[in-house]
Amino acid sequence: MSVPARKLSLPFLRTVTAGAIALLATLGLTVPAAAAAANYVALGDSYSSGVGAGSYGDSGNCKRSANAYPQLWANAHSGTRFTFVACSGARTGDVLNQANSLSSATTLVTVSVGGNDAGFADVMTDCTLGSDQSCIDRVNQAKSYATGTLPGLLDGVYAKIRQKSPNAKVVVLGYPRFYKIGGSCNAGLSDTKRSAINGGADTLAQVTSGRASAAGFKFVDVRGPFTGHEICSSDWWLRSLSWPVDESYHPNQNGQKLGYLPGLTAVTG
Repeated sequence: MSVPARKLSLPFLRTVTAGAIALLATLGLTVPAAAAAANYVALGDSYSSGVGAGSYGDSGNCKRSANAYPQLWANAHSGTRFTFVACSGARTGDVLNQANSLSSATTLVTVSVGGNDAGFADVMTDCTLGSDQSCIDRVNQAKSYATGTLPGLLDGVYAKIRQKSPNAKVVVLGYPRFYKIGGSCNAGLSDTKRSAINGGADTLAQVTSGRASAAGFKFVDVRGPFTGHEICSSDWWLRSLSWPVDESYHPNQNGQKLGYLPGLTAVTG
């Protein structure tokens, strides 16, 4: 003969729950609070929008990819309120406008910017079409801009981000080196040109890291993760000269998923 199940009243359940919490407290333990869902806004240029990774939906010329690291992070964090405004071709002035999407309720901001200001597209064009020396000269021009003019522009962007989202964790993501030096592949550039371009990426990383740190933001340096996965390596995470041409020299799906996403996850959880 079965015993009828006892229906527990709500007051009884509350008493039991309160007693359990009190017992844990006497043992020096606490009940972990549920993590609040993130209010995440992704700002930046083509490296944040995901140009080169495909699946752009209805984002038009901004080319916001479903495979971009901001979207992948949001997908992996249930309940995230996600605003994706990064856009291909964005410079610091454009990101200042993007920052109007931020508010005091924003809890996470990511941003990559500076490469277009420093003349990224012109560098790659000159280095592809010109001589070794003209490539070196153009990279040096970009490096001078990066060290002389870009810091003030980044400071302005970072100040607005902080002003618009005072409670947010802000993560600045850098750019990879493009090339593996040595050996041969069909990338069409000499090792001299490849070394010069990589040197420009190093300068940009140093400047961006320094200004992010000065603003109190986290900096994610992706040069390490991309090492061994550059153009001309055995496993490319970057596109070389490709069609459409605006996708050239951008991370592919693996670059976004394996090169960028782990760095963001490491500093945000």
